[in-house]
Amino acid sequence: MKLSFNKISKIKIAILMMGIGTLSSCSDFLDRVPEDEIVDETYWQTQEQLEMAVTGIYSRVKAKNIVDMENMGENTMWPTTTEYKDIGSGVFPVTQPTVDNEWRNMYRDIRESNAFLANYERAQETEPGANARLAAEVRVIRALGYSFLTSFYGDIPLVLVPLDPDDPQLFEGRNSQKEVVDFLLKELDEAAAILPEKIPSGKDLGRVSKGTALALKARIALAYGRYDVAEKAAKDVMDMGVYKLYSNGDPKTAYYDLFTRNGKLALGNNKETLFARLHKMDVIMHNLSREIQVPDQFARFVPTKSLVDSYLCIDGLPIEKSPLYKDATYEDVFKNRDPRMTQTILTPGDKWGGRYDGRPVSENADPSIFMVPKFTQDGRGSVTTTGYYYKKYVDLSAVPNYNRDDNDIHHIRYAEVLLTYAEARMEQGKLTQDDLDKTINLLRDRVGMKHMELSFLAQNGMDVRTEIRRERRVELVLEGQRYFDVRRWKEGDRLGKDIEGVKASWFPSLAGSAYRKNAQGFLVVQWNRAFESPKNYLWPVPQTQIDRNPNLGQNLGW
Repeated sequence: MKLSFNKISKIKIAILMMGIGTLSSCSDFLDRVPEDEIVDETYWQTQEQLEMAVTGIYSRVKAKNIVDMENMGENTMWPTTTEYKDIGSGVFPVTQPTVDNEWRNMYRDIRESNAFLANYERAQETEPGANARLAAEVRVIRALGYSFLTSFYGDIPLVLVPLDPDDPQLFEGRNSQKEVVDFLLKELDEAAAILPEKIPSGKDLGRVSKGTALALKARIALAYGRYDVAEKAAKDVMDMGVYKLYSNGDPKTAYYDLFTRNGKLALGNNKETLFARLHKMDVIMHNLSREIQVPDQFARFVPTKSLVDSYLCIDGLPIEKSPLYKDATYEDVFKNRDPRMTQTILTPGDKWGGRYDGRPVSENADPSIFMVPKFTQDGRGSVTTTGYYYKKYVDLSAVPNYNRDDNDIHHIRYAEVLLTYAEARMEQGKLTQDDLDKTINLLRDRVGMKHMELSFLAQNGMDVRTEIRRERRVELVLEGQRYFDVRRWKEGDRLGKDIEGVKASWFPSLAGSAYRKNAQGFLVVQWNRAFESPKNYLWPVPQTQIDRNPNLGQNLGW
């Protein structure tokens, strides 16, 4: 199996102007090599060359794509057919393009990392220890790529050195998932021992650090039930004393603010994000704000009823237990809820970029204020399929124009580290109230939410595991983690359920038979979903890769 490897004596690396801070000019580099190729025999000579090569490797890290993967879970509904949506629904073939694209793209990135790691020691250092530090950064990025691969496909080829197209290793079978995870945990430990502890800034802005490596280790260990390892790695990050939750001082906006330009790492106020894909206006931008509240079409990401229902009431009780919860009207749903709900999901009275909402034109005096969801497309205003819209990750100034968003895309936050520590302690039967106070309750303090208390949970018949998982869901929504969490918890049946929206009786326009509804009167916006266990806990090995190398074999059920 060739894994789409080109002959590794020449690799093409895109040199971008963003990703790891301020970069040197690449004009001299372009004069020394043909076009944009790196020639091993002549290239790996200086620290500057290594830094440019590492910039190219950073440029491969998923950007908005990590948010797109939210469509594989049940938090989010994309209005039309997308490949991630198909995968999340469980109804897709082994020839599905994204299944092959993820395999090829991840191995392309790993190939370039392997080439760097095979050659970096040849370069002359300008700064003592720089070569080893750059190599450690690349090892972390390679580990991130492998973490996606083994989560998607289970057993995978573990390729750690540059290979020629005719190398026999390319035609061997897959390494076990256990072997891959063992390697990743060891690799991240070794990288963490080399990387600096301080938060990167200045010319190093956006680089991975010791905290990044340990946080990724904690994520991987948690995913595969190695709770003691996850606990220690998360605690190591906590004990560094470097990271803290972002806040602007206002519990009503602090969480939302983190995902706008105010939370950009470049401003120096965000000590929560351990790793992000950075963007810069007029240099490297994305389109996420516009896609969330697109002003003349269907909104691309819309919250589901399942997500809306998952937020606790402000009294700490779920909606089915709390006397504070009412749903006589659309507006009622947003009242007395965990403040993260109204900092994540658009609420009547909010400013928005979607322009005209569902009110009659004569009543829509101020289109910059959202009041009523819009369900029909007429080229005038943002349309939702579920009746809900997101506000998280939206900068209003970026909505009107295509691809003018320079918000950071957050990969790993300190909030996740705290959640990992609490979950790992809980799964080992070691969770205490003190653990909650130094993890989950810090997240709740940021927004002014009632603390999670073990005694309160017990008094109200609330399961601790369920509540910790709920906390992870509402804190990390729209950050691409939900699909992976649902699968690792073996809750795949969630992915096979219908995707639902608002109660039709709230809006006269939904009374007609054109809208599918369930027995309780809620919109059903996707119903052709299925989840077969154990089949859908892994993706199939791409058919194109099996055609190249039958020794790969196929995953169970595919």
